[in-house]
Amino acid sequence: MFREVPVLPVVVPLGAVIVLVLGWRLRRRGLFSLPRASVALALGVYAAGIVANTVFPIFLDKPERTMEWDSALSLTPIAGYEVADAIMNVAVFTPLGVLVALLLARPTWWRVVGVSAAASLAIEVTQYVTARLLGGGHVADVDDLLFNVLGGALGFGILGLVMRVPVLAGLLDRFRWR
Repeated sequence: MFREVPVLPVVVPLGAVIVLVLGWRLRRRGLFSLPRASVALALGVYAAGIVANTVFPIFLDKPERTMEWDSALSLTPIAGYEVADAIMNVAVFTPLGVLVALLLARPTWWRVVGVSAAASLAIEVTQYVTARLLGGGHVADVDDLLFNVLGGALGFGILGLVMRVPVLAGLLDRFRWR
């Protein structure tokens, strides 16, 4: 059995820092309310969960292995990519599209897609680095990046549709950071 980097001591502080920074920003801008704070909390928990599920496990004493630089990397789009993986990646990043749209003062499709792409790219780079240097167990995959971004865009689109319903728009306005 290999020793692993423990997940909770990494992701709990990460989530807490996100919540504290966002809460501080709300206070500083004079926008603090419980609905808006719940968006900060949701993003902190979401980020911690994403990191826990996409970066870990990281092994401390995994045996040395000689591998090519690209063995932990998949750069060929769609080839051999499972439909279930695509659906999962879209579903996992859909909440990010909603949360980012609620956080931004003036959310646009491009901004939400940009944040989704940056978050997904950060995950894929981290997966590659941990696989190469720390015995991580994931492969960085261009398909994951593409479908994660699609999920973020879908979340933004869903929020846009929900905001067209007057009763729901009034409710959701309490959660928006503008």
